[in-house]
Amino acid sequence: MTLLRERSDRGQTAPSVRGGLLTGLLRTARPKQWVKNVLVAAAPAAAGVLFTAHALTRLALVFVLFTACAAAVYLVNDARDAEADRAHPVKCRRPVAAGQVPVPAAYAAGIVLGVLAPAAAALLCPPALAALLAGYLVMQLAYCVSLKHVLVVDLAVVTAGFVMRAVAGGLALGIPLSRWFLITTGFGALFMVAAKRYSEAVQLAGNDGATRALLTEYTTGYLRFVWQLAAGVAVLGYCLWALEEGGVPHTSVLPWRQLSVVAFVLAVLRYAVFADRGTAGEPEDVVLGDRALALIGLVWAAMYALAVADW
Repeated sequence: MTLLRERSDRGQTAPSVRGGLLTGLLRTARPKQWVKNVLVAAAPAAAGVLFTAHALTRLALVFVLFTACAAAVYLVNDARDAEADRAHPVKCRRPVAAGQVPVPAAYAAGIVLGVLAPAAAALLCPPALAALLAGYLVMQLAYCVSLKHVLVVDLAVVTAGFVMRAVAGGLALGIPLSRWFLITTGFGALFMVAAKRYSEAVQLAGNDGATRALLTEYTTGYLRFVWQLAAGVAVLGYCLWALEEGGVPHTSVLPWRQLSVVAFVLAVLRYAVFADRGTAGEPEDVVLGDRALALIGLVWAAMYALAVADW
């Protein structure tokens, strides 16, 4: 009876394996995370040059290259962390940890993508953009190997990945980036990254072996301080952009730039609700999973577009 019970328990807790090797590799590449690469369109959208054939073609290429680099990093990361992920309540379902994708296959696919993406960037993109993409790949691989175990540096590296996506769109089309754009993007990303770390620390507190080791060195109070500080700086940077007319009065029906501050602040406050509860996981899940936040985001995007178009 004891043996049967142990087998039953193992059957209940064992992660399910769905599909074959190719399906597992695709899942390991994190398709849900690809939405982050839409950030490459942020700078062109702000400059009002997004909807041109040249811009769309170039940005589509950059999106694909960033996706390939990110997929390479995910594959290598999951191959390295396979043993640790098996002890995690959620990550144990990842294809490599679950045994659907062999560790050597994950390494091989990651290396192939990691070589092809920078090579394609060097041939098809401006030199500055190709260098940025190569730098992103090196930084993220260094993160997988060692930097994710260094306090504060791990937060900075993940945040830098978001900023580099936003900068890439400007480099691809030769668009100068304002200081307020970089400040708002950087601290907005840090806000979401720290909120996610805080949520992980809250949810997995006391669960030895089921969380990333570095979370045991952070305190929840410190992570709360980081995401609150980052949220404040992001709001300040956006307000300074919105209130800076540059000596040219607006000719639109309404001062959309200034009005967009309201929607931006509401979006930050709504996101902070999930951060405060310890339920702010992946940013795309939070945004797409909450109707109110998604609606606020659409209102902000509409105001932002009207401000850029000076309508």
